[in-house]
Amino acid sequence: MENASKALIIAGAILLAILLISLGIMIYNQAQSVVDGSGMTEAELSTFNSKFTKYEGTQKGSVVKSMINEVLSNNANDAGKTIEINVNGATNANQTELRAGNTSSISNNQQYKITFGRTNGRISSVAIANP
Repeated sequence: MENASKALIIAGAILLAILLISLGIMIYNQAQSVVDGSGMTEAELSTFNSKFTKYEGTQKGSVVKSMINEVLSNNANDAGKTIEINVNGATNANQTELRAGNTSSISNNQQYKITFGRTNGRISSVAIANP
């Protein structure tokens, strides 16, 4: 009988140790996502990036213009998650031309290659180039 009670105490101690270790790992992972600089969880990053990654690759000019409008809308609504736009190597960091609706440098019928730059997993820039 004495051996059985000691075995139960040891089993309980092992379960408690596993619980504490799991809790520590969970807290560490949550803190690590904040330290990464993005301040976004994996699910938030995935949701944010999915709004734009559908445009990645070679697209027609009309699709590129739609993407630019979506990026500008994002930049206007969320200053902390702005995306820089580069058209044919020229950075439009202030995006005044694009904000005014001046996308004349992009032809509706021409094909463009769209690539994204990421910072801490979040899309932070988009490059639009003639293929």
